[in-house]
Amino acid sequence: MSTENEDNAVPPAPSVPPVPPSSAAPTEDANEPAAPEPPRTPPHAPPHAPSAATAPTRAHGVPPHHTPGTPPPAPPAGTGWPAPPPPPAWGAPLSPTAGAPRKRSGGMVAALLVAALVAGGIGGGVGYWAAEQNDGSTSSTTVAAGEAPAGFKREAGTVAAVANKALPSVVTIEAKSGGSEAEGGTGTGFVYDKEGHILTNNHVVASAAEGGTLSATFSDGKTYDAEVVGRAQGYDVAVLKLKKAPSGLTPLPLGDSDRVAVGDSTIAIGAPFGLSNTVTTGIISAKNRPVASGDGTGAGRNSYMSALQTDASINPGNSGGPLLDARGAVIGINSAIQSAGSGGLGQSQAGSIGLGFAIPVNQAKTVADQLIRTGRPVYPVIGATVNMAEETEGARIVPQGEGGTPAVVPGGPAAKAGLKPGDVITKFGDRTIDSGPTLISEIWTHKPGDKVALTYERGGKSTTVDVTLGERKGDSG
Repeated sequence: MSTENEDNAVPPAPSVPPVPPSSAAPTEDANEPAAPEPPRTPPHAPPHAPSAATAPTRAHGVPPHHTPGTPPPAPPAGTGWPAPPPPPAWGAPLSPTAGAPRKRSGGMVAALLVAALVAGGIGGGVGYWAAEQNDGSTSSTTVAAGEAPAGFKREAGTVAAVANKALPSVVTIEAKSGGSEAEGGTGTGFVYDKEGHILTNNHVVASAAEGGTLSATFSDGKTYDAEVVGRAQGYDVAVLKLKKAPSGLTPLPLGDSDRVAVGDSTIAIGAPFGLSNTVTTGIISAKNRPVASGDGTGAGRNSYMSALQTDASINPGNSGGPLLDARGAVIGINSAIQSAGSGGLGQSQAGSIGLGFAIPVNQAKTVADQLIRTGRPVYPVIGATVNMAEETEGARIVPQGEGGTPAVVPGGPAAKAGLKPGDVITKFGDRTIDSGPTLISEIWTHKPGDKVALTYERGGKSTTVDVTLGERKGDSG
């Protein structure tokens, strides 16, 4: 099919009516009926257009050609046009005039293409105009810090939120001895109750416990004198009281150290090397870690704890400060560090290497309440002396106690359970025992009067017995 008539002007109408074709020649393609073209008014009249009296019009919705199979309308009177021929029979050959409707169809396609191009041009023009408008704009989408919301708050549970809430209840402790050289040190503590009791480590206040001076400085810079209420050297726990405690003190909430899991987040607050209000973070890296640490006095006495181990940065000066969980509850009291310098445990070593130890808060609370009530610590005991230096497959009961006393106290818990010198204790409760410090640390997680299963070996034979723990008051024994 030819498209040569697309985009060409319509030829002018003839001045003399053409001779009508033979009645046998059809005027339309009966085999390919064309759909009626919708009414359309051309935008302008083509040159040499027929006059209104002779040219067909679409103003009344008349289609440009009749529908096949129906007679065309009669021409207006007086036009001189002959009557149209009858419709052709089915299958008759086409006449040359049958191509005329295709010319109009081509024109319609061209018109649609032009309309599409015009629409595309309009769209492109609008897009270009919008881009030009944006390019020329002087506004910016950058938000300056000064435009940030005035009520900016840290979400609950973030380290910043927890620290912000806990810091007002943490104090930096200055301890000075009563000697002429006024020796002392710096440590940390936290508000235990609204009466002004401060919980800390024994080794923080030991140098000032007899004749020295103590002070506690809050995060707002206010300082208060303090005094010792009670100390437990074996637990490394001490309780102070502010002499003129301010009103409105907020004790830190206490968590449950028994429910702590390895991997839990931790936040430590303290004054490492005297830098008050320092916050560090980490995780619980181990539980029930047997730790024996010195109090720094040179007296040769150690403290024993079944400690929480954390990789939060803890240094000298963090001692006595709270170890918090992600909610801001106290789960331990920071007490000791492992140092690469000497391999020892304590607070007189070099900086942190990621091995810090805290007294579980459940144990610290029991000790603190006892100290507040009586001023003296109470320790659970089994009534037997074990080797604290030997590292074997258990805790061995020594042949003889300190100062020539019996290694197994007559009538004591161990004696009643049938233990003898030379026996090796391998298990206490659910805990496997590998040394003397491990045994003491585990015993001190209990209370006097607790009944605990104890397993020991004698002559290659293992025996399990029940032991009811006794008690010892004070640090003299």
